Amino acid sequence: MPIQRKHTMYHSTILEADPDTVWATVRDAMQILAIVSPGDLDIHTDVTWVDGASVDTVPARYDFKLTLNGGLVQQEIAARDEINKTQSYRAIAPTSGVQSYEATIRVLPITNDPARSFFDWSRVLEIADDADLNVVERIIDVMEKQTDAVRDHFAQPAK
Repeated sequence: MPIQRKHTMYHSTILEADPDTVWATVRDAMQILAIVSPGDLDIHTDVTWVDGASVDTVPARYDFKLTLNGGLVQQEIAARDEINKTQSYRAIAPTSGVQSYEATIRVLPITNDPARSFFDWSRVLEIADDADLNVVERIIDVMEKQTDAVRDHFAQPAK
């Protein structure tokens, strides 16, 4: 598929855990990055909070390096709603052909099954004119699989 200069993604899934359990994990950038970068999806290294940020501060900057090309990714948690279990984050500096990046995750209850959750992840990437499209395609390919990694993380073991 050809890369669009403005690439929008939306993924959703049902998780085998209640909303509070899911939210306690996915609201933490360090935990979600670890979940979405296991094994063959391992594209992040040196993930760290920056400038005194932490899981409990907003805005909260965190950085990591891409194993694809060594590019430094600088992002921040820009907004969080603890009651509605939503969190938005964004890139604060362009890198690896991505001019800008904004994303939102949400965790919603399933009213007839409180032990499960609905999870969605929307993202908008603006691709730089001079981007290495091979790197951008690899980044997008990984992002396409990340919601499944979250689903698999919360999957109940077989009985």
